[in-house]
Amino acid sequence: MESRDLVLVTAGGCHLCDHARDVLAELGLTAREVNIDSDEAATLARSGVALPFLPVLLDGERVLAYGRLSERALRRRLAA
Repeated sequence: MESRDLVLVTAGGCHLCDHARDVLAELGLTAREVNIDSDEAATLARSGVALPFLPVLLDGERVLAYGRLSERALRRRLAA
């Protein structure tokens, strides 16, 4: 897959965050991780990025996926 500037908002001890890392690895993608307790995550939230369920995967300010990531659904979103 093509390289993108992806951001993964995570929290420590989050099993869904671990799953998201595995899905990204399966797709050959890397994402810069941002902890939910960080100032950067707070800035994202203030700018209107919804952080309802962790993890949250962003491409710029567009939310691609959140919660339990699906490899199939993520492939479709990235292709769009």
